[in-house]
Order: sequence, then structure tokens, then C-alpha cells
Amino acid sequence: MLDRLVRFALNQRVFVVLAVIGLLLIGAYAVANLPVEAFPDVQDVQVQIITPYPSGAPEEVERTISKPIEVEMSGVPHITQLRSISMTGLSVVTLLFSDGTDDYFARQQVLEKLQNVQLPPGMTPQLAPLTTAVGEIYRYTLHGPADMPLSDLRTIQDTIVRPALRRVPGVADVVTIGGALKEIQVRARPQALIKFGISYQQLQDALSSNSANGGGGILKRGDEALVVRSLGLYKSLDDIRHTVVDVRNGQPITVDDLAEVAYGERERSGIVALDQHDDVVEGIVDMTKGQDPAKVIADLHNSMQILGTHLPKGVTLDRIYDRRELIEHTVSTVTENMITGAILVVAILVIFLRNWGAALIVASVIPLSLLTAFTLMHLKGMSANLISLGAVDFGIIIDSAVVLVEA
Repeated sequence: MLDRLVRFALNQRVFVVLAVIGLLLIGAYAVANLPVEAFPDVQDVQVQIITPYPSGAPEEVERTISKPIEVEMSGVPHITQLRSISMTGLSVVTLLFSDGTDDYFARQQVLEKLQNVQLPPGMTPQLAPLTTAVGEIYRYTLHGPADMPLSDLRTIQDTIVRPALRRVPGVADVVTIGGALKEIQVRARPQALIKFGISYQQLQDALSSNSANGGGGILKRGDEALVVRSLGLYKSLDDIRHTVVDVRNGQPITVDDLAEVAYGERERSGIVALDQHDDVVEGIVDMTKGQDPAKVIADLHNSMQILGTHLPKGVTLDRIYDRRELIEHTVSTVTENMITGAILVVAILVIFLRNWGAALIVASVIPLSLLTAFTLMHLKGMSANLISLGAVDFGIIIDSAVVLVEA
């Protein structure tokens, strides 16, 4: 068998040379398109269902949110494990799937099952972004003039920066932490409520029912058809103040008679501090599972540069973590070790074989084997990382070639 293989290679030199050239071209293409990562992603295929339940106690969250979702999700195909966490104001249900399950198939099955879950009114479950535990690739902070409130920085982050970065290909989500959320607060005056005989619920119902637009159908006028709309969305604080809660003896009782309306900040449960800054606004960029982090980060940098020119005067985006630095350091370390190992292998071959031609023939196995490995990794969707590249063993690669040359 071996003799026939060697004889074929000697007799079909042109075919062998063309095959080697083809392998070089295919391998070069695979290397150019191979995702480069610092560490491999070993997380199971999973889908998380997140359901906010404002002010709900853990027991109520489990009974009304987590349990119904768990019961319905037990019939999802290829599921291997189902667990949930119920905490104050939040339910997180995690489904693990068997290896090889397509992520989008799993998410589609979960979405179909969610349609059958009966939850309390106002509760809207949503799927967590398609990312992994190692998906965090970039972190940044927003800084502005000394007189700019943190609530304004948080508004810039939520309305300008976050939507722009989420449009970058390969970005699964941008999480905002820190800062204060600006909101409109209606602070009821208890004495005024007692005076007019208005309850808190009446005040709340008046506010919620009046802040909406509605359709009134179509009004025909000759050859024209006019669309009728009722405009009720609040556009200013005065619109809220003038909202009618009740009418007594022909006199309207407005929100302004019962409460104070003003801008405020939502109650906070924590802060983000950085270096000498006691409170900052931070953004965390998560990458979509299976994407090439080097390419995503490069696109992210371009978007950040463009975005910086559209921010209000004095507002800057400062990088505090960049996965690209870790990737470059990892790849550099592995590359240096591989080059050093290849040089040492060739030197040892020359010393022991005492034949430059034989040594080079054996050494040529190294790049051909690596290109073959990179091609298979590309076809399997694997990334080049510290583990996969560090597993290259030049001794095993050239072992058979040495035996053939000596024979």
C-alpha cells in the first residue's frame, strides 16, 4: 500500500504539485476567514427567558411567572435541562439543549411555546440576546462637562449611543449600567386627595387613560376621505398638569389640583465607579454567538469614531476594555511559539539527518499539515484560539515524514 502510494506520487508529479498548490490556496483562504478568538466558547446551547415583574416578591414571581413558563417549556424538543431563578421583580428561566442543536431553531421553538403561556396582564417575557458568557468584547464610559447631570449622560447613552452600536453587524446587545434614569414624577398631595375625595387609583387611571392616541375612523367629504385621529399623548409637563381627573358641579378637577408634576430621577439600587469618578455611565457590548470578534471589534471602532462626531459638545466615549488587545496578545504569543518550534524542529532534523534536502522535505510537512488543519477548522466553524492553536504538536506532525525519509 505504501509502496504504491510513493510510486504514484513519483509517477504523477504534475498532479501532486497541482494538489499541493490547491491545498495552499484553500488553506490560505481558510486562514484569512478563520475567526480568531482568545479563548474557545464552550457554553452549551441555551435560551434564557427574562420576564420583569415590577415590585413582585420572589414567591409571587415563581408562582405566576416562572412555574407557568417551566410547565410549558417542558415539551420543547432537544431540551436537556430546565432551571429558573425567581427574584424580587424578575424571573429568569434557562433552557439547555443537546449539543449540535441550532441556536435559531431552539429560539424559534421557545418563542412558539411562549405564545401558550398565560401570564398576569402587563407581563411580557422576552428572550435574552444570542450571546455567551465570553461574549463581552468591549466596555466604554461616557463623560461630559462638569455641569452636566448624570441623568443627561444616561439619556444620551440610551437614545443615541446604544441604538447606534446595536446596529453594528455582530453586536447582540449593548447593556447600560450606571447613571440615573430621568423620568416624569407625579407626586400626589394626600391633603388635596382627601379634600376632593379622589383616590390614588383614580389619579393613576386618569393619567394612563389620557396618555394615548386613538383612531376615529374615516370621514368622507365629497371625493375626499379624511382620517380622524384623537391626539392624547403627553408632550409637556403642562399637558399632564391639565389632565382632568374628575368633574364636580361642572368644575374640572385636574392633576395640577391634586399633585406636583416635575422631572426627577428613578430610584437607584447601585452605582458604577471608575478610578477617581464616583459615579459614571458605562456601556457593555456583547457579541452575537458565532461571530468573528476581530471583525466585530473593528466595525465597532469605526462606528465609535463616527458616533463621537455626533455627540453633544463636551461629551466623549472613553474605552475601558477592548477584547482585541487580548486577542492580539494571544495570537502573537502562539505565533511566536509556533515559529520557534518550527525552527528548532528543522535544526534538529538537519543535525540528526545530516541532509539539508531530507530535512527540508520533512519540514515541508509542517505548513501543509497546518493549512489542512485550518481548512477543516473553517469547515467545522471552529475558531483559532489559545487552545486550538496551542494543541499543535510539531513532533507528531513530522514523525511519519521522518520515518518515510529514513526508510
